[in-house]
Amino acid sequence: MSLEQQSRSNGVIAAHDRWRWVRFAVLLTGVFLSPLDFFIVNIALPAIKEEFGATPSDLQLVVSGYMTTYAVFLITGGRLGDIFGHRAIFLAGLAGFAGASAICGWAPCSSVLVAGRIFQGLGAALMVPQGLASINMIFAPREKSLALGLYGATLGLAAGSGQILGGFLVSADVFGLGWRIVFLVNLPIAAVVLILGLLLSGASNPRPPRLDIFGVMLSALTLALVVTPLIEGREQGWPLWSLLLLMAAPIAGSLFLRNEDKLLREGGAPLFDPRVMELPGFSLGLLAALFFYAIGAFFLIFSIYLQSALGESPREAALVFLPFGVGSFLAPLLSPYAGRMLGQRTAPAGIALETIGILSLALVVWNWRTDQPLDHALRGLSLFAIGFGQGTALPSLLRAIIGKVEPAWSGLISGIINTTLQVSSALSIATVGGLFFAIAGREPVADNISFALVVSLLATACCLVIAALATVALTQPTLVKRRTPTEKKIP
Repeated sequence: MSLEQQSRSNGVIAAHDRWRWVRFAVLLTGVFLSPLDFFIVNIALPAIKEEFGATPSDLQLVVSGYMTTYAVFLITGGRLGDIFGHRAIFLAGLAGFAGASAICGWAPCSSVLVAGRIFQGLGAALMVPQGLASINMIFAPREKSLALGLYGATLGLAAGSGQILGGFLVSADVFGLGWRIVFLVNLPIAAVVLILGLLLSGASNPRPPRLDIFGVMLSALTLALVVTPLIEGREQGWPLWSLLLLMAAPIAGSLFLRNEDKLLREGGAPLFDPRVMELPGFSLGLLAALFFYAIGAFFLIFSIYLQSALGESPREAALVFLPFGVGSFLAPLLSPYAGRMLGQRTAPAGIALETIGILSLALVVWNWRTDQPLDHALRGLSLFAIGFGQGTALPSLLRAIIGKVEPAWSGLISGIINTTLQVSSALSIATVGGLFFAIAGREPVADNISFALVVSLLATACCLVIAALATVALTQPTLVKRRTPTEKKIP
C-alpha cells in the first residue's frame, strides 16, 4: 500500500473511532508524568540529603539514574509499541512506573531510592513513545495539528509545573510525608489512568514479529556509552573512564547498525529499520531537534543563578519559572492557528522568538538590579518569550519529522525523536552546563555566576540559530518532492 493510500485509510479508521481523543488523553498522562518526575525531584533533593545523609554522588544518581535509563530505552519502548500494540506497552510501562514510584516513596535509604528511580526511567521509556506514535496511528491528517499541539502543551505544562508543584508539595508536608509525596502523588493518577486504559480497547498485532533482543542489547549499550559519560562525566571532572566510554560509542553503534541491516536482509524485523534514515529530511530533522533542545541546561543553570546569585529560596526560584511554563503551555494550543498563518515558517519563527527571549534574558541578567521592578517585568517577559517560542516550534518541528511516516514505523520514529531530545539535553548539560561551571569557578560569587549565565545563554542562542537554519532547510521543496521510502512494504 502506498503512503497516500495508507494515510487515507488511516484517516477513515480515525474518523470512525469515537474514543480516539479519550485514548489520546490516557496516553498523554504518561507524556506528562515522565518530565514532571524529572523536574519535581530537583526541589526534593535538599530534603532527601537531610533525611538520608546522602552524599552529592547519591543525589546525582537520583537524577541521572532516571535520566540515563529513560534515554537508553526510548527506542526499544517505541519499537515494542509497534510490535505488541501501543496501548499494551503503555499500560505495562505505566504499571511499572507506578510500582517504581511506590519504591521511591517508601525508600528506607538512598540506595533503594536510586534503584527505584532507575525502574521509573524504564517505565517512562515504555510509556512516552506511545503518545507521539498514537498521533500517527489514530488521527486523520486534519486532526494531527491539534493532537501535536496538545502533545506539546502537555510537555510544556510538565516542565513549567514540575518545580512549582515540587516546591508546594515539599513545603506543605502533605500527610507528614515530606519529600516522599513527590513520588507517591503518582500512584492515584496512575491507578485512574490504568483503569481507563483497561476499559478502552486497543489495536494489537495478532502475529507480532520476534523481538530483536540482540538489537535491544546493542542499542542500549550504544546509548549508554553516550548518555552515561555526558551526565556523569562533567559532575566528576571528566575522568578517563568517561572519555573511553565516549570513544567506544561509535564502535558499538556501528555493530548495532550492521546487525540491524543484516537482520533486515534476512527477512527479520529489526529493532531499528535502517530504511528509516532514507525518509526525506529525516536526518536533517533530527539535527534540528538536537540543537533545538540545547535549552536543556537552562533550567539547571538558571536555578543556580536565582538561588546562589540572587539568594532566592527554592520556592521563590520555582515561581520565577512560571512565565516560561505559561508560555510553553499556551503556545502549542495555539500552534494550529500559527500553522495556518505561517505555514512552513512556523518552526523557524518559534525558534527565532525563543532566541530573542534568551538574548533578552541575558541582557536582563547583565544589567540586573534587584531594586528595579522593571527588571522583574523584563525577566518575566523574556521567560514567557522563551516558553512561547519553544511551544510554538516543537509541534511544527515534530510534524515536519513524522508527517510522512506510515503507521508501521510510528513507535520507532517516536522513540528516535524522544531519544534525540534526551541526548540533546544531556549534551547541553555537559557542554553549556560545563561552560557555566567553568566560568563561575569553584567558589562562585554572585558576579561570577551572573557572568557565567550570560555566556551560557549566548551559547544556547547560537545552538538555537543552528536549529532554526536546519528547520528552514527541512521545509525546502526539494525535500518535500523526493520519493519517500515509506512506499515500500514494511516487514
